[in-house]
Amino acid sequence: MPTPADQVGRTWPPGDTYEVTRAAIAAFAQATGATHPAHVDVDAARGLGHADVVAPPTFLVGLAQSSDARFVEDPASGVDFARVVHGEQRFTLHRPVVAGDRLVAALTVESVRRMAGNDLVTTRNEITTPEGEPVCTSTSMLVVRGE
Repeated sequence: MPTPADQVGRTWPPGDTYEVTRAAIAAFAQATGATHPAHVDVDAARGLGHADVVAPPTFLVGLAQSSDARFVEDPASGVDFARVVHGEQRFTLHRPVVAGDRLVAALTVESVRRMAGNDLVTTRNEITTPEGEPVCTSTSMLVVRGE
């Protein structure tokens, strides 16, 4: 039976294109309590030099987690989704995310370490435009609970 440790170094190519919308940015800003006008007001965002409303820094969590699901849902990973807990998330933004962006995420399993009977799986998503412009590097740590 495969284990998450067997997957270290495995990569997945960019997945489906995600289109960033004003509505999605506004909903995320509201849900997370991000109150800066540039998240919902085009004029405020343009006044700061952005082409359109700008997303809060953690906006790409949904895209990153959808990309991580490719690992978790793959039978070759040896992971039982019912045993997965999201442990940690980090974002390195290479540029702001704005409405109108089209983004893709390429996934890599960076490491697996065993601790107290659990597998701690670190994944990295390189989020870019379909043309390859770097936008964000997202690193996640998934806890796969032991028996």
